[in-house]
Amino acid sequence: MAVWGVFAALRAAPRLWRRASRAAAGFRGTFFGRGYSVDPAQSPPTFGFLLDIDGVLVRGHQVIPAALEAFRRLLDARGQLRVPVVFVTNAGNISQHDKAKELSTLLGFKVEPDQIVLSHSPLKLFFQHHGKRMLVTGQGPLVENARALGFENVVTVDELRLAFPVLDMVDLQRRPKTTPHLRTDFPAIEGKGVSLGVGGSGVLLLGEPVRWETSLQLIMDVLLSNGNPGTVLATVPYPHLPVLASNMDLLWMAEAKMPRFGHGTFLLCLEAIYRKLTGRELRYCGLTGKPSLLTYRYAEELIQRQAVKRGWAVPIQKLYTVGDNPMSDVYGANLFHQHLQAAQQGGMESPLDAHSCTSILVGTGVYSPAAPGPVEQPPFHGHRDFGLSPGLLEAAHVVNDVDEAVRLVLRQEGWA
Repeated sequence: MAVWGVFAALRAAPRLWRRASRAAAGFRGTFFGRGYSVDPAQSPPTFGFLLDIDGVLVRGHQVIPAALEAFRRLLDARGQLRVPVVFVTNAGNISQHDKAKELSTLLGFKVEPDQIVLSHSPLKLFFQHHGKRMLVTGQGPLVENARALGFENVVTVDELRLAFPVLDMVDLQRRPKTTPHLRTDFPAIEGKGVSLGVGGSGVLLLGEPVRWETSLQLIMDVLLSNGNPGTVLATVPYPHLPVLASNMDLLWMAEAKMPRFGHGTFLLCLEAIYRKLTGRELRYCGLTGKPSLLTYRYAEELIQRQAVKRGWAVPIQKLYTVGDNPMSDVYGANLFHQHLQAAQQGGMESPLDAHSCTSILVGTGVYSPAAPGPVEQPPFHGHRDFGLSPGLLEAAHVVNDVDEAVRLVLRQEGWA
Protein backbone atom coordinates (compact mmCIF):
# COMPACT_ATOMS: atom_id res chain seq x y z
CA MET A 1 0.00 0.00 0.00
CA ALA A 2 1.44 3.35 -1.08
CA VAL A 3 0.32 5.22 2.04
CA TRP A 4 2.16 3.01 4.51
CA GLY A 5 5.41 3.28 2.56
CA VAL A 6 5.30 7.05 2.88
CA PHE A 7 4.72 6.89 6.62
CA ALA A 8 7.47 4.41 7.25
CA ALA A 9 9.88 7.03 5.94
CA LEU A 10 8.21 9.81 7.94
CA ARG A 11 8.34 7.87 11.18
CA ALA A 12 12.04 7.33 10.64
CA ALA A 13 12.63 11.08 10.40
CA PRO A 14 9.96 12.96 12.39
CA ARG A 15 11.88 16.22 12.46
CA LEU A 16 12.25 16.08 8.70
CA TRP A 17 8.46 15.66 8.47
CA ARG A 18 7.82 18.83 10.46
CA ARG A 19 10.35 20.86 8.46
CA ALA A 20 8.99 19.52 5.19
CA SER A 21 5.34 20.08 6.00
CA ARG A 22 5.93 23.60 7.25
CA ALA A 23 7.97 24.44 4.18
CA ALA A 24 5.25 22.99 1.95
CA ALA A 25 2.64 25.14 3.71
CA GLY A 26 4.81 28.23 3.35
CA PHE A 27 5.77 28.33 7.05
CA ARG A 28 8.79 30.43 7.92
CA GLY A 29 8.73 30.48 11.70
CA THR A 30 6.50 32.41 14.10
CA PHE A 31 4.41 35.04 12.33
CA PHE A 32 1.68 37.25 13.69
CA GLY A 33 -0.33 38.40 10.71
CA ARG A 34 -2.55 41.45 10.51
CA GLY A 35 -5.97 40.96 12.06
CA TYR A 36 -4.73 38.37 14.54
CA SER A 37 -4.84 39.25 18.21
CA VAL A 38 -5.33 37.49 21.52
CA ASP A 39 -8.22 38.22 23.85
CA PRO A 40 -6.65 38.06 27.33
CA ALA A 41 -10.07 37.36 28.88
CA GLN A 42 -10.44 34.09 26.95
CA SER A 43 -8.39 31.01 27.64
CA PRO A 44 -6.47 29.75 24.61
CA PRO A 45 -8.18 26.80 22.93
CA THR A 46 -6.68 23.33 23.09
CA PHE A 47 -8.94 21.97 20.35
CA GLY A 48 -9.64 22.68 16.70
CA PHE A 49 -11.89 21.70 13.81
CA LEU A 50 -11.15 19.92 10.53
CA LEU A 51 -14.21 20.66 8.41
CA ASP A 52 -15.24 19.04 5.17
CA ILE A 53 -16.82 21.41 2.64
CA ASP A 54 -19.14 19.68 0.15
CA GLY A 55 -22.14 18.18 1.93
CA VAL A 56 -21.19 19.86 5.23
CA LEU A 57 -20.94 23.58 4.49
CA VAL A 58 -22.25 23.75 0.92
CA ARG A 59 -24.26 21.76 -1.61
CA GLY A 60 -22.97 22.74 -5.02
CA HIS A 61 -22.98 26.55 -5.03
CA GLN A 62 -25.49 26.88 -2.19
CA VAL A 63 -24.39 27.34 1.41
CA ILE A 64 -26.14 25.07 3.91
CA PRO A 65 -27.96 27.32 6.44
CA ALA A 66 -26.58 25.34 9.39
CA ALA A 67 -23.05 26.34 8.31
CA LEU A 68 -23.85 30.03 8.81
CA GLU A 69 -25.22 29.26 12.27
CA ALA A 70 -22.12 27.22 13.13
CA PHE A 71 -19.75 30.06 12.28
CA ARG A 72 -21.79 32.56 14.26
CA ARG A 73 -20.76 30.44 17.24
CA LEU A 74 -17.14 30.11 16.13
CA LEU A 75 -16.50 33.81 15.40
CA ASP A 76 -15.93 36.45 18.06
CA ALA A 77 -17.28 40.00 18.04
CA ARG A 78 -14.43 41.10 15.74
CA GLY A 79 -15.17 38.42 13.17
CA GLN A 80 -12.15 36.29 14.12
CA LEU A 81 -12.23 32.57 14.79
CA ARG A 82 -12.31 31.65 18.47
CA VAL A 83 -10.68 28.27 17.74
CA PRO A 84 -8.48 27.09 14.84
CA VAL A 85 -10.32 25.74 11.81
CA VAL A 86 -8.91 24.05 8.69
CA PHE A 87 -11.11 23.14 5.75
CA VAL A 88 -10.17 19.70 4.43
CA THR A 89 -11.78 18.87 1.10
CA ASN A 90 -11.24 16.18 -1.49
CA ALA A 91 -11.90 18.72 -4.22
CA GLY A 92 -8.90 19.56 -6.36
CA ASN A 93 -10.11 21.38 -9.47
CA ILE A 94 -9.46 24.83 -7.98
CA SER A 95 -6.52 26.67 -6.45
CA GLN A 96 -6.17 27.22 -2.70
CA HIS A 97 -6.52 30.98 -3.15
CA ASP A 98 -9.70 30.68 -5.22
CA LYS A 99 -11.20 28.15 -2.80
CA ALA A 100 -10.49 30.51 0.09
CA LYS A 101 -12.18 33.39 -1.77
CA GLU A 102 -15.17 31.19 -2.59
CA LEU A 103 -15.61 30.14 1.04
CA SER A 104 -15.14 33.72 2.27
CA THR A 105 -18.04 34.83 0.07
CA LEU A 106 -20.30 31.96 1.10
CA LEU A 107 -19.57 32.00 4.83
CA GLY A 108 -19.26 35.75 5.34
CA PHE A 109 -15.81 35.97 6.93
CA LYS A 110 -12.21 35.99 5.73
CA VAL A 111 -10.89 32.50 4.98
CA GLU A 112 -7.14 32.39 4.36
CA PRO A 113 -5.56 30.12 1.71
CA ASP A 114 -3.47 28.42 4.41
CA GLN A 115 -6.71 27.22 6.00
CA ILE A 116 -7.48 25.15 2.91
CA VAL A 117 -6.30 21.58 2.36
CA LEU A 118 -7.22 20.35 -1.12
CA SER A 119 -7.00 16.68 -2.00
CA HIS A 120 -3.64 17.17 -3.70
CA SER A 121 -2.08 19.63 -1.19
CA PRO A 122 0.10 16.95 0.50
CA LEU A 123 1.72 16.18 -2.86
CA LYS A 124 3.93 19.18 -2.06
CA LEU A 125 5.86 16.74 0.13
CA PHE A 126 6.69 14.31 -2.72
CA PHE A 127 9.92 16.10 -3.57
CA GLN A 128 11.44 13.07 -5.31
CA HIS A 129 8.91 13.38 -8.14
CA HIS A 130 8.85 17.16 -8.58
CA GLY A 131 11.59 17.22 -11.21
CA LYS A 132 10.07 14.47 -13.34
CA ARG A 133 8.14 14.95 -16.57
CA MET A 134 4.57 14.13 -15.54
CA LEU A 135 1.41 13.49 -17.51
CA VAL A 136 -1.22 15.40 -15.48
CA THR A 137 -4.99 14.82 -15.59
CA GLY A 138 -7.95 16.61 -14.05
CA GLN A 139 -9.64 19.92 -14.74
CA GLY A 140 -9.67 23.54 -13.61
CA PRO A 141 -6.29 25.35 -13.34
CA LEU A 142 -4.52 22.04 -13.87
CA VAL A 143 -1.02 23.23 -14.83
CA GLU A 144 -1.13 26.04 -12.26
CA ASN A 145 -2.03 23.59 -9.50
CA ALA A 146 0.63 21.10 -10.55
CA ARG A 147 3.32 23.79 -10.51
CA ALA A 148 2.10 25.14 -7.18
CA LEU A 149 2.63 21.62 -5.80
CA GLY A 150 6.21 21.66 -7.09
CA PHE A 151 5.86 19.70 -10.35
CA GLU A 152 7.93 21.71 -12.80
CA ASN A 153 7.62 19.72 -16.01
CA VAL A 154 4.07 18.63 -16.84
CA VAL A 155 2.21 17.73 -20.01
CA THR A 156 -1.59 17.68 -20.15
CA VAL A 157 -3.81 15.08 -21.78
CA ASP A 158 -4.90 17.65 -24.36
CA GLU A 159 -1.29 18.39 -25.29
CA LEU A 160 -0.58 14.69 -25.63
CA ARG A 161 -3.73 14.13 -27.70
CA LEU A 162 -2.83 16.94 -30.10
CA ALA A 163 0.67 15.54 -30.47
CA PHE A 164 -0.66 12.02 -31.16
CA PRO A 165 -4.18 12.47 -32.64
CA VAL A 166 -4.57 8.81 -33.66
CA LEU A 167 -4.61 7.75 -30.00
CA ASP A 168 -7.98 9.32 -29.18
CA MET A 169 -10.52 7.37 -31.26
CA VAL A 170 -13.75 7.04 -29.24
CA ASP A 171 -15.37 10.32 -30.31
CA LEU A 172 -16.06 10.10 -34.05
CA GLN A 173 -16.07 13.88 -34.33
CA ARG A 174 -12.51 14.09 -32.99
CA ARG A 175 -11.00 11.33 -35.08
CA PRO A 176 -8.49 12.64 -37.63
CA LYS A 177 -9.88 12.70 -41.18
CA THR A 178 -6.52 11.80 -42.67
CA THR A 179 -3.59 9.82 -41.31
CA PRO A 180 -1.24 12.34 -39.67
CA HIS A 181 2.53 12.08 -39.76
CA LEU A 182 4.07 10.28 -36.78
CA ARG A 183 5.55 12.74 -34.28
CA THR A 184 9.17 12.10 -33.40
CA ASP A 185 9.92 15.40 -31.66
CA PHE A 186 7.52 15.13 -28.70
CA PRO A 187 9.48 14.53 -25.46
CA ALA A 188 8.71 11.19 -23.88
CA ILE A 189 6.99 10.95 -20.51
CA GLU A 190 9.87 8.78 -19.37
CA GLY A 191 13.50 9.62 -18.96
CA LYS A 192 15.46 7.43 -21.37
CA GLY A 193 17.22 8.96 -24.32
CA VAL A 194 15.35 12.29 -24.24
CA SER A 195 16.21 15.64 -22.69
CA LEU A 196 13.81 15.68 -19.75
CA GLY A 197 13.57 16.84 -16.19
CA VAL A 198 15.86 15.18 -13.68
CA GLY A 199 14.80 11.81 -12.37
CA GLY A 200 12.53 10.27 -14.99
CA SER A 201 8.76 10.60 -15.26
CA GLY A 202 5.30 9.57 -14.10
CA VAL A 203 1.54 10.14 -14.11
CA LEU A 204 -0.12 12.74 -11.88
CA LEU A 205 -3.89 12.30 -11.31
CA LEU A 206 -5.20 15.47 -9.64
CA GLY A 207 -8.94 14.93 -10.13
CA GLU A 208 -11.67 13.62 -12.39
CA PRO A 209 -11.21 14.73 -16.02
CA VAL A 210 -14.00 15.84 -18.35
CA ARG A 211 -13.58 13.25 -21.13
CA TRP A 212 -12.94 10.04 -19.24
CA GLU A 213 -12.50 7.89 -22.34
CA THR A 214 -9.69 10.14 -23.62
CA SER A 215 -7.84 10.29 -20.31
CA LEU A 216 -8.20 6.54 -19.67
CA GLN A 217 -6.90 5.71 -23.15
CA LEU A 218 -3.91 8.06 -23.05
CA ILE A 219 -2.91 7.15 -19.49
CA MET A 220 -2.91 3.50 -20.53
CA ASP A 221 -0.88 4.36 -23.64
CA VAL A 222 1.72 6.09 -21.49
CA LEU A 223 1.93 3.26 -18.94
CA LEU A 224 2.04 0.44 -21.51
CA SER A 225 4.62 2.20 -23.70
CA ASN A 226 6.83 3.23 -20.77
CA GLY A 227 6.22 6.87 -21.60
CA ASN A 228 6.48 6.72 -25.38
CA PRO A 229 2.87 6.84 -26.64
CA GLY A 230 2.42 5.70 -30.19
CA THR A 231 5.01 2.91 -29.85
CA VAL A 232 4.58 -0.77 -29.07
CA LEU A 233 6.82 -2.67 -26.67
CA ALA A 234 7.45 -6.39 -26.88
CA THR A 235 6.54 -6.83 -23.20
CA VAL A 236 4.47 -4.78 -20.81
CA PRO A 237 6.80 -2.75 -18.56
CA TYR A 238 6.34 -3.65 -14.91
CA PRO A 239 6.79 -2.06 -12.47
CA HIS A 240 5.18 0.71 -14.51
CA LEU A 241 5.97 4.42 -14.36
CA PRO A 242 5.22 6.12 -11.02
CA VAL A 243 1.56 7.07 -10.50
CA LEU A 244 0.49 9.68 -7.95
CA ALA A 245 -3.22 10.25 -7.31
CA SER A 246 -5.35 12.49 -5.14
CA ASN A 247 -9.03 12.23 -4.11
CA MET A 248 -10.26 8.67 -3.74
CA ASP A 249 -13.93 9.60 -3.21
CA LEU A 250 -16.17 7.23 -5.12
CA LEU A 251 -19.08 9.67 -4.69
CA TRP A 252 -19.69 13.25 -3.62
CA MET A 253 -22.74 15.37 -2.95
CA ALA A 254 -23.87 18.36 -5.04
CA GLU A 255 -27.35 19.80 -5.67
CA ALA A 256 -28.71 16.53 -7.09
CA LYS A 257 -30.73 14.28 -4.79
CA MET A 258 -28.31 11.38 -5.26
CA PRO A 259 -24.49 11.50 -4.97
CA ARG A 260 -22.38 12.13 -8.09
CA PHE A 261 -19.35 10.18 -9.35
CA GLY A 262 -16.06 11.31 -7.85
CA HIS A 263 -12.42 10.82 -8.80
CA GLY A 264 -12.47 7.48 -6.98
CA THR A 265 -14.82 6.20 -9.66
CA PHE A 266 -12.36 7.28 -12.34
CA LEU A 267 -9.52 5.53 -10.48
CA LEU A 268 -11.67 2.39 -10.24
CA CYS A 269 -12.08 2.43 -14.02
CA LEU A 270 -8.35 2.94 -14.59
CA GLU A 271 -7.41 0.13 -12.19
CA ALA A 272 -9.92 -2.28 -13.78
CA ILE A 273 -8.70 -1.52 -17.31
CA TYR A 274 -5.04 -1.90 -16.34
CA ARG A 275 -5.70 -5.22 -14.58
CA LYS A 276 -7.80 -6.51 -17.50
CA LEU A 277 -5.15 -5.62 -20.11
CA THR A 278 -2.03 -6.64 -18.20
CA GLY A 279 -3.15 -9.17 -15.59
CA ARG A 280 -1.37 -7.06 -12.96
CA GLU A 281 -2.37 -4.47 -10.39
CA LEU A 282 -1.93 -0.76 -10.97
CA ARG A 283 0.31 0.52 -8.18
CA TYR A 284 0.43 4.00 -6.68
CA CYS A 285 3.54 5.72 -5.34
CA GLY A 286 1.27 8.05 -3.41
CA LEU A 287 -2.44 8.47 -2.60
CA THR A 288 -3.54 11.74 -1.02
CA GLY A 289 -6.83 13.22 0.07
CA LYS A 290 -9.10 11.77 2.72
CA PRO A 291 -8.89 9.11 4.16
CA SER A 292 -5.10 9.18 3.70
CA LEU A 293 -3.12 9.60 6.92
CA LEU A 294 -0.80 11.97 5.11
CA THR A 295 -3.67 14.38 4.50
CA TYR A 296 -4.60 14.45 8.19
CA ARG A 297 -1.00 14.93 9.28
CA TYR A 298 -0.73 17.80 6.82
CA ALA A 299 -3.96 19.36 8.16
CA GLU A 300 -2.81 18.94 11.76
CA GLU A 301 0.31 20.92 10.94
CA LEU A 302 -1.83 23.77 9.59
CA ILE A 303 -3.96 23.71 12.75
CA GLN A 304 -0.82 24.15 14.86
CA ARG A 305 0.34 26.92 12.55
CA GLN A 306 -2.91 28.81 13.18
CA ALA A 307 -2.34 28.53 16.92
CA VAL A 308 1.09 30.12 16.46
CA LYS A 309 -0.34 32.93 14.32
CA ARG A 310 -2.96 33.72 16.95
CA GLY A 311 -0.42 33.70 19.76
CA TRP A 312 -1.98 30.71 21.48
CA ALA A 313 0.88 29.19 23.44
CA VAL A 314 -0.78 25.86 24.21
CA PRO A 315 -0.56 23.30 21.35
CA ILE A 316 -3.85 22.09 19.89
CA GLN A 317 -4.24 18.61 21.38
CA LYS A 318 -7.75 17.59 20.33
CA LEU A 319 -9.07 17.62 16.77
CA TYR A 320 -12.72 17.28 15.78
CA THR A 321 -13.46 16.34 12.19
CA VAL A 322 -16.88 17.02 10.70
CA GLY A 323 -17.81 15.30 7.44
CA ASP A 324 -20.66 13.77 5.45
CA ASN A 325 -18.91 10.78 3.87
CA PRO A 326 -18.38 7.73 6.12
CA MET A 327 -15.68 6.31 3.86
CA SER A 328 -13.52 9.40 3.52
CA ASP A 329 -14.32 11.60 6.52
CA VAL A 330 -15.14 9.09 9.26
CA TYR A 331 -12.72 6.37 8.12
CA GLY A 332 -9.89 8.89 7.76
CA ALA A 333 -10.51 10.59 11.10
CA ASN A 334 -10.70 7.27 12.95
CA LEU A 335 -7.57 6.01 11.21
CA PHE A 336 -5.74 9.19 12.22
CA HIS A 337 -7.03 8.82 15.78
CA GLN A 338 -5.57 5.31 15.90
CA HIS A 339 -2.29 6.72 14.60
CA LEU A 340 -2.23 9.42 17.30
CA GLN A 341 -3.11 6.93 20.04
CA ALA A 342 -0.34 4.58 18.95
CA ALA A 343 2.10 7.49 19.06
CA GLN A 344 0.95 8.47 22.56
CA GLN A 345 1.34 4.90 23.79
CA GLY A 346 4.90 4.75 22.54
CA GLY A 347 4.20 2.55 19.55
CA MET A 348 5.93 4.96 17.19
CA GLU A 349 7.85 8.19 17.23
CA SER A 350 5.68 11.14 16.24
CA PRO A 351 6.34 14.87 15.85
CA LEU A 352 2.64 15.71 16.23
CA ASP A 353 1.14 17.78 19.03
CA ALA A 354 -2.41 16.45 18.65
CA HIS A 355 -3.43 13.59 20.93
CA SER A 356 -6.85 12.68 19.53
CA CYS A 357 -9.08 13.04 16.48
CA THR A 358 -12.83 12.65 16.99
CA SER A 359 -15.09 11.86 14.02
CA ILE A 360 -18.49 13.56 13.65
CA LEU A 361 -20.84 12.54 10.83
CA VAL A 362 -23.55 14.86 9.52
CA GLY A 363 -26.65 13.99 7.51
CA THR A 364 -26.57 16.85 5.00
CA GLY A 365 -24.50 15.18 2.29
CA VAL A 366 -23.50 11.68 1.18
CA TYR A 367 -24.64 10.13 4.44
CA SER A 368 -28.39 9.98 4.95
CA PRO A 369 -29.92 8.63 8.16
CA ALA A 370 -31.53 5.23 7.62
CA ALA A 371 -35.30 4.93 7.57
CA PRO A 372 -36.92 2.90 10.39
CA GLY A 373 -36.66 -0.85 9.94
CA PRO A 374 -33.89 -3.40 9.31
CA VAL A 375 -30.55 -1.84 8.37
CA GLU A 376 -28.53 -3.57 5.65
CA GLN A 377 -24.75 -3.45 5.59
CA PRO A 378 -23.88 -0.94 2.84
CA PRO A 379 -21.35 -1.91 0.17
CA PHE A 380 -17.75 -0.86 0.71
CA HIS A 381 -17.17 2.40 -1.19
CA GLY A 382 -13.55 2.84 -0.15
CA HIS A 383 -10.48 2.64 -2.34
CA ARG A 384 -8.90 -0.71 -3.04
CA ASP A 385 -5.76 0.16 -1.03
CA PHE A 386 -7.77 0.94 2.11
CA GLY A 387 -9.26 -2.33 3.29
CA LEU A 388 -12.72 -2.68 4.79
CA SER A 389 -12.55 -2.18 8.54
CA PRO A 390 -16.10 -1.74 9.89
CA GLY A 391 -14.90 -0.14 13.11
CA LEU A 392 -13.26 2.71 11.21
CA LEU A 393 -16.58 3.51 9.52
CA GLU A 394 -18.36 4.15 12.83
CA ALA A 395 -18.45 7.83 13.75
CA ALA A 396 -17.96 8.86 17.36
CA HIS A 397 -21.00 11.13 16.95
CA VAL A 398 -23.79 11.29 14.37
CA VAL A 399 -25.66 14.61 14.19
CA ASN A 400 -28.04 16.38 11.84
CA ASP A 401 -25.76 19.14 10.58
CA VAL A 402 -22.56 21.10 11.18
CA ASP A 403 -24.20 23.54 13.59
CA GLU A 404 -25.24 20.65 15.83
CA ALA A 405 -21.68 19.30 15.56
CA VAL A 406 -20.17 22.62 16.65
CA ARG A 407 -22.61 22.95 19.54
CA LEU A 408 -21.71 19.41 20.65
CA VAL A 409 -17.98 20.17 20.66
CA LEU A 410 -18.28 23.56 22.37
CA ARG A 411 -20.42 21.96 25.06
CA GLN A 412 -17.93 19.12 25.61
CA GLU A 413 -15.02 21.57 25.79
CA GLY A 414 -16.83 23.91 28.18
CA TRP A 415 -17.08 26.69 25.59
CA ALA A 416 -20.85 26.69 25.14
